[in-house]
Amino acid sequence: MKKGDILELDITGYGYEGKGISKIPKRIIKPGPDSSENSNNSNYVVLVDGSYPGDKVKARLLKIKSSYAKAKAIELLVPSEKRIKARCKFFGVCGGCKQQDLNYEMQLKYKQDQEKEIFEHIGGLKDFETEQIVPAENVFYYRNKMEFSFADRRWLTREEIDANNTGNKNFALGLHVPRIFDKVLDIDECFLQSKKSNEILNFTRNFFKQRKTPIYSTKTHTGYLRNLVIRQSQNTKDLMINLVTSKEDDEILKEYTSELMNVVPGITTIINNINLKKASVAVGDFEKVYYGEGFIYDKIGNYTFRISANSFFQTNTLQAENLYKTAIDYAELNGDEIIYDLYSGAGTITIYCSWKAKHVYGFESVESAVNDADENAKLNKVENVSFIRADLYKSFLPVIKKNNIPKADVIIIDPPRSGMHKNTVDDVLTLNPDKIVYVSCNPTTQARDIKMMTENGHKLIKMRPVDMFPHTYHIENVALLIKGKQRQK
Repeated sequence: MKKGDILELDITGYGYEGKGISKIPKRIIKPGPDSSENSNNSNYVVLVDGSYPGDKVKARLLKIKSSYAKAKAIELLVPSEKRIKARCKFFGVCGGCKQQDLNYEMQLKYKQDQEKEIFEHIGGLKDFETEQIVPAENVFYYRNKMEFSFADRRWLTREEIDANNTGNKNFALGLHVPRIFDKVLDIDECFLQSKKSNEILNFTRNFFKQRKTPIYSTKTHTGYLRNLVIRQSQNTKDLMINLVTSKEDDEILKEYTSELMNVVPGITTIINNINLKKASVAVGDFEKVYYGEGFIYDKIGNYTFRISANSFFQTNTLQAENLYKTAIDYAELNGDEIIYDLYSGAGTITIYCSWKAKHVYGFESVESAVNDADENAKLNKVENVSFIRADLYKSFLPVIKKNNIPKADVIIIDPPRSGMHKNTVDDVLTLNPDKIVYVSCNPTTQARDIKMMTENGHKLIKMRPVDMFPHTYHIENVALLIKGKQRQK
């Protein structure tokens, strides 16, 4: 086989990042002692993007390794009976949803199976319980934040090219096509956020397009428009518009604010983040508020949280409560525990579990997040929490000693996708808590970290996936580890 070859493949499994798995015979020939050939047959794995178990596809080989290959489905010969018609007209081109054409019950099954597979075969872990995945109540309109990009090069769909209907190729507002960083798919409807979000998206496009406002170019580093970020609370109905630009322009922002407020009622605040850097990130070096307070509020359980333009907040508010409930259930708190919450961010988990603890200490590397957490504690009148800035990529034990913080009974960990730094894992093991509750959005790094913990005195008891992101292969997972080789009663 060579790169570019097209194969007919039967898809029999579901693999990492939602790719279909096909296994084809592999013949390994070795010369025998009598110079005859002895053969050994085994399976060669092909990971096929755009396929599901039960499919028969034509696939083009993209990468070939000694033990596996990567391919992309280019023609569906026989569809799996679990396939359905995708709701979005941009599905298959846009990178937002990868599995909108798969029955939701099967999405859940494959995610749960993948989670267990990663822990057993990549992490080498065994003898633990996998509890039933928590499904999402809303499989559409579930996101509280959408980040759209402006681009001066519009991605043209196959239908547009075939119909010779390319329109304005130099203005786009939408989402990036996977692996394409300089072009954007111009979309007018997305089912991940609310219908009001689509109104804001389309108004913003028309407003700046009519005025021929220049879009920031990642090649020349000139232009004005960079991103449109819409944050919409699920429980309070607050609505934030954050326009990210390369420089200040009070005149056009005041006009945009005035007209947008008339067209879309119910907006809580409008902000302009000014990003002076060349990097394509939707975070400004500073911000200006053009309407409202500059932040919004949302609730998780009985607690209210203030969210600024650049605050981290779980993207699916309703499922976040199920995620946190699972973490609290796993901790089996009785009200007398000292809890450490590592990577505490704006303090959501810290505050959420405070009612069942003696005291909760949140540790966070980012100073602005620590400030947000302090404000959220005051907002909720929670007094048995403390937030401490600590570098979680070095040892944070000196911070504990310096602040005379009592030993933790339970440590809750919710790191970024990259997982924990080995230094932080070592610190957790040194502290040797009775229980560790590990929350993660990346099962691969989570399994890696937990394997290190199980090799040093803790045992993985159980885990439970929570589906925060329907129609994608992403999954959150909560795992419980206890001290010692046997579960303590």
